[in-house]
Amino acid sequence: MSERDDRVAWALPARGVPADRVLDEIRALRSADRPTHGGRLFAYVYDPAVPGLDDLAMSAHALSAHVNGLDPTAFPSLLAMENVLVGAAASVLGGGPDTSAPDVVGSVTGGGTESLILAVKAARDARPEVSVPRLVIPVSAHAAFAKAAHYLGVALDLVPVSAVTLRPDPADVAAAIGPDTVLVACSAPSYAHGVVDPVPEIAAVAAAAGVRCHVDACFGGWTLPYLRRLGVEGPAFDFSVPGVTSISVDLHKYAYCPKGVSVLLHRDAALRAPQYFAFADWPGYTMINPVISSTRSGGPIAAAYATLRHIGDDGYLALAGQTLDAVRGLAAAVTKVDGLWLMAEPESTVVAFTSTDPALDLFVLADELTARGWHTQPQMAYGDLPASIHLTVTAAVAPRVAEFGPALQAAAATAREHGPVRLPDEVLALLGSLAPEQLSPELVEGLAGGLGLAIGGAEPGAGTGAAPLPDRSALVNTVLNVAPPRMRERLLIEFVGLLQRPTYG
Repeated sequence: MSERDDRVAWALPARGVPADRVLDEIRALRSADRPTHGGRLFAYVYDPAVPGLDDLAMSAHALSAHVNGLDPTAFPSLLAMENVLVGAAASVLGGGPDTSAPDVVGSVTGGGTESLILAVKAARDARPEVSVPRLVIPVSAHAAFAKAAHYLGVALDLVPVSAVTLRPDPADVAAAIGPDTVLVACSAPSYAHGVVDPVPEIAAVAAAAGVRCHVDACFGGWTLPYLRRLGVEGPAFDFSVPGVTSISVDLHKYAYCPKGVSVLLHRDAALRAPQYFAFADWPGYTMINPVISSTRSGGPIAAAYATLRHIGDDGYLALAGQTLDAVRGLAAAVTKVDGLWLMAEPESTVVAFTSTDPALDLFVLADELTARGWHTQPQMAYGDLPASIHLTVTAAVAPRVAEFGPALQAAAATAREHGPVRLPDEVLALLGSLAPEQLSPELVEGLAGGLGLAIGGAEPGAGTGAAPLPDRSALVNTVLNVAPPRMRERLLIEFVGLLQRPTYG
């Protein structure tokens, strides 16, 4: 057998591999991942540290993994569970029979991005007379809105946010609305800095113009209502606000369900109707989809159903209290480090901070925190907003707060010793001389090599498929930070493209 045949035989073996060996391979691959439990990862995962919850969710997932959401009449169990999830989300977000928004309806989607795409689709398709539909959002709105606009052929109108409040001025939103605007959107809260936009005022200017208003509460929709019950003040943002026509909330975030489950709610069924896709002009079955996917596994929906039912309203209130304590503890730890500054006083579940000391490089600080077992999310500078470090705080963080302060102090001291990252002049010249479209995989690979970063998959025959990534990211983040947004996008497209290569051995 040739070397190539050997490699292909590993990827797709001629004979099946025993189950225990396959699971061992997956465990070996997972060993390189960030920790999903333990309260030391401040992005991507949401851990309530509830004993037994993982086992319950996975058991529920297994019970419905092979159920297909394509046809609810064939699998009424899935329809029943979806309706429960929608009802739960509506009750948390100001809808339901005993509220001012009794007719709220919704759909379960595969994630926040899908919810936002569908919110934009519904608004676009409700205005078929508009040839170039437009979407008005603050620059702090989630990037998934830009993705929705790109996919759906909708023009994007960006409204600035204050460098002080990190929020848009409703007057600027009103000025951005034109005759072709089909949707205005705002955040509760914004992901980057965790601040809630002035939803009542934005919804009012949208309603005055006869335009739908979507509230992206994917990140905070399941925590802000509980935080309000615990005395945290903030602007109203749910269906109690006149003019709010739709809201999205991710259950795989602070409802602590396995990924990926999100809910998109509309104030009434007429507003939801354009979200659907139906097609009968072919010889097969008539297609009707409320969401983007046709075939959908019932596993995530069943897992979410089990999670919500198990934790319950009192459980979520308790988890919100633990998270609030953790947020306050982390924020206090940040303020005790000379040169660090909170981007905003926390009002949700985010702590975001920046450096006011030129000798304290945030990207080096993030690496030093990683070296100490704390995994944060660096954010690039944007306009008048400085680079920052983002901490998504969950209930699992609460027991770790006392450890974080000393770790942050030590990491800051070491970062100062290292000093800021200095990019080679030739790298700065290259970034300044090239247009984004001139970047190629070869140029990016050469740039990475010049910075001492190897890119590539595992060696053939290694049996892992893992691509070696740098232990420290400050250099990469500094390159991205100095690159203009379009160049940054192109760099990442080419970089990720180099990582995503077929593995044969």
